[in-house]
Amino acid sequence: MAYIRNAWYVAMWSQDLNSQPQNRLILNEPIVLFRDGRGNIAALDDRCPHRQAPLHLGKVCESGTLQCGYHGLEFDKSGACVRNPHGNGSIPKAMRVKSYPVKEMHSLVWIWMGEREPDYSAIPDLSMLDNALPEHVTRRDFLSMNANYELVVNNLLDLSHVAFLHKGVLGNEDSTGAQVKVTQEGDNVTVSRWMPGVAAPRLFDMLFQRDGRDVDMWAEITWIPPGSLLNDTGVTGIGASREAGSGIIGLHLLTPETEQSTLYHFAAVRTNPRSFPPDIETQIMRDLSDLRRKAFVEEDMPMIEAQQRMLGLGNGEREPVLLEVDGGAARMRRILQQRIKSETASGISAP
Repeated sequence: MAYIRNAWYVAMWSQDLNSQPQNRLILNEPIVLFRDGRGNIAALDDRCPHRQAPLHLGKVCESGTLQCGYHGLEFDKSGACVRNPHGNGSIPKAMRVKSYPVKEMHSLVWIWMGEREPDYSAIPDLSMLDNALPEHVTRRDFLSMNANYELVVNNLLDLSHVAFLHKGVLGNEDSTGAQVKVTQEGDNVTVSRWMPGVAAPRLFDMLFQRDGRDVDMWAEITWIPPGSLLNDTGVTGIGASREAGSGIIGLHLLTPETEQSTLYHFAAVRTNPRSFPPDIETQIMRDLSDLRRKAFVEEDMPMIEAQQRMLGLGNGEREPVLLEVDGGAARMRRILQQRIKSETASGISAP
């Protein structure tokens, strides 16, 4: 499978990278990430050139180098071997590993997988994570899904599924009649859903009036290629402005591991939070984190993984029959194909 390579992908949450090397599989490439003695992050090919031993099974030395756990060879942040503890200590010229540009930003570790010089301005703006009060941000969470990342993007760009797959919690039957609009700015695609006068789904009633009354509801999800999605969603009183309501910006950050698996990082930031007593606030954030994870793990993931299995069976590759709700996903697919084709034609993108 071909991927967009000259782009930033999320490798992990910053909080999850400590003194121990961590391994990730990104675009079918094994990566080891570690912090040097000063806390700076490095990303290398996770294979020692000596015997192909995984470097993440080694350790970070006091000098900040990464030591292979098999024979003690040490590599610096650039991937150069800087110490051979055997014999006369000579280091063959070929004794080095590939390094990848990385950037720690918005409480995430981003990695550039392409051959071009990295464009740091292309990291998606997730400053809402930096600017929000800590008590208004859910757990920074992740999971691994056994499905192609495009299936996960399709799922998110078509939020009509919440009325069925997440019925009562994130959506309900009222939300199936949404007014839908698809817009595009550059390569970014936004699908907007407006749902006036609907029963408030449980999660949004919890954030807003907590009385079960009908509301006006919106959901605007933006896909930023290749795998970042921001979902601005919430509710307000019937006929009231959105500013008078409350909701969340849900972050869905997808990184292809392989053709059939995806690393999925997620969090949510509350918008226009209401003033509730401290004990209720604490419970809201705990419930918000738990409900979102439950929706992704127990509802989205089984369905999307089942789709992936069906694609592997006979006639699984036939073109899907599209509905009106598929406009955003169809546009996303065209943009992906165009970007991959452009990179391949330039000769700077590996398959």
